[in-house]
Amino acid sequence: MSVAFVKEPEGGEAFENLPDRPISPHTNFVTPEGLAQIEAEVARLEKEVASLDPADKAEDSRIGRDLRYWAARKNTAQLVEAKGGDTVQFGSTVTVLREDESGKETRQTFHIVGEDEADPHKGSISYVAPLARALTGKTVGDVVEVNGHEVELVEIR
Repeated sequence: MSVAFVKEPEGGEAFENLPDRPISPHTNFVTPEGLAQIEAEVARLEKEVASLDPADKAEDSRIGRDLRYWAARKNTAQLVEAKGGDTVQFGSTVTVLREDESGKETRQTFHIVGEDEADPHKGSISYVAPLARALTGKTVGDVVEVNGHEVELVEIR
């Protein structure tokens, strides 16, 4: 039987056990920067565990869940160095041209990275994102369709 709430024996507060964070079914490709981020997160969480107040069960549950996730990601990480070249691949930085909602042509640049390091607001997308998948293997000048919109590849670095 699964126990969602645990009651402390001497009238302590109840807390909810946190479920494990889901692990992606995709291969855990990472850039060197992504691997460094994962290793830093594991080290930070291990430090938190060492300084944790044993009475703080909720925080212990949160840190334990996060540490299990990041340790699993570290153990499955497959480092991929960017190779450059004329075709889009993991690690490429690409610039695309597309129309925005108003019909104006917009130029956007993205770095294709691992799932845990992707942050579209900072210019990086996961290699499993629809745009990255559509562009992988393409060359400058190719046009792909993503979510019903055409996107032209104008630069690869």
